[in-house]
Amino acid sequence: MSFQAYLDAVEQKTGLTPRQLLDQAHERGVDETTTAAPILAWLAEEHGLGRGHGMAMVHVITTGPRISGAHVGTTGTHRDASDTLWLDGRATRPV
Repeated sequence: MSFQAYLDAVEQKTGLTPRQLLDQAHERGVDETTTAAPILAWLAEEHGLGRGHGMAMVHVITTGPRISGAHVGTTGTHRDASDTLWLDGRATRPV
């Protein structure tokens, strides 16, 4: 599963875009200095996310939307089209 697919699944599970969850995190005082454990606990408790989907959001919250280019342009299971994740929802993602 690609990193973007994880974020798409987060949106499907929660009804919120990754950007909306990022905004919620910032409203709670969560930022790049926050460790994964409290972020995962919040995402599980309030949004029902498991560890895998939660860790995708931890990356976005603590590191931003850029990912390693290791799988960009490959044909493997974990391939991503870009090294920048789209946070504003599946419906608005450019083709």
